[in-house]
Amino acid sequence: MTDKGSSSLPPEAIISLEKQYVLQTYTRPDFVITGGDGVWLIAGAGHRYLDGGSGIAVNALGHGHPAVLAALAQAGRGPIHLSNLYHNRPMTLLARDLCQSSFADRVFFCNSGSEANEGAFKFARKYARVILQKNDKTGIVAFSGSFHGRSMGAVAATATEKYRAPFEPVMPGARFAEFNNIESARAAINGQTCAVIVEPVQGEGGVTPARPEFLAALRRRCDETGALLIFDEVQCGLGRTGALWAHQAANVSPDIMTIAKPLAGGLPMGAILLTQAVAGAITPGDHGSTFAGGPFVSAVARAVFGLVSQPEFLAAARQTGEYLHQKLEALARTQPAVTAVRGAGLMWGLVTTIPAADVVRAAQGQGLLIIPAGPKVVRLLPPLVITRAEIDILLEKLTAAFKKAW
Repeated sequence: MTDKGSSSLPPEAIISLEKQYVLQTYTRPDFVITGGDGVWLIAGAGHRYLDGGSGIAVNALGHGHPAVLAALAQAGRGPIHLSNLYHNRPMTLLARDLCQSSFADRVFFCNSGSEANEGAFKFARKYARVILQKNDKTGIVAFSGSFHGRSMGAVAATATEKYRAPFEPVMPGARFAEFNNIESARAAINGQTCAVIVEPVQGEGGVTPARPEFLAALRRRCDETGALLIFDEVQCGLGRTGALWAHQAANVSPDIMTIAKPLAGGLPMGAILLTQAVAGAITPGDHGSTFAGGPFVSAVARAVFGLVSQPEFLAAARQTGEYLHQKLEALARTQPAVTAVRGAGLMWGLVTTIPAADVVRAAQGQGLLIIPAGPKVVRLLPPLVITRAEIDILLEKLTAAFKKAW
């Protein structure tokens, strides 16, 4: 069907069509984004919004970054899709880049963070059966505040009941321990546990960092019981905390790590990074994906990863992250609605006494896009390329939003 006049439809018409034809699983504000430039998004009639959410930690390089645009143009000259039945150069080189920059020996590509966690659970169960020769070692331990995705396996390991309850029965075998509680974790992890999954910094659960001693204790308990340790860095990885991988701050290595959001600069891509010990359990036919690791998306991801993984880029992100932290602490001292500031790098949560949704709406009125992380945590995930001057603007708008919501 052709619609020659669709590009000139006013925002209110687009919003009306969305409500008519799109499944209503999201509540969206009443404006339509039409463009972007750096850390700014542009809506109808030229309204500009500072992007404090990066498309939920996806747009690490902001909007219209020259490296991404150049990679898109170059990749578009080659094959867009091949399937995983054939070799392709960009995917192979991206796998090498990821392994050489991490603990991993092997990579499996997929299309999202939820898919990455689903695959990680499958690999862990196959490892227990094939390598450990234990058919009853199928349990998954996750933690309070966790969010690992919305598919049936990933949501089973997601602690918030509202995400699980409407769709039960979900994947059996998952249980929850208290986040950052070593004794609770030790009690939950036993001989029937095949994998423990944890976010080094929880995102949806309130922007709560895992304590280094907690991650170290999980590593020891997994080694004691033969369970695999999975770090979910879908949101907190790839420079978001000021290090390439969030778990590096704790000096603890996992057996498996899942990544996704910023990997391909806004194109859908996820990956499972794993050691050779785990990879040895997986054989052709065990897992697959039609679209994953395609040459087009892999070429763009290589460009993004090549920039984000540079030491000077990470150093700059750390410095701006420290500056943002200082500014948020100063805001907390002046705003009675803010009771705590927590996070790392350019991933921060403000704990509030008022609904986070009220602050998010007030911020939109100030030209700032931010997102909640639970009922009373306001989450900030600006692009990693944000400058100090832009942070000053962000804080000015955020302060005004708190005052209005209060």
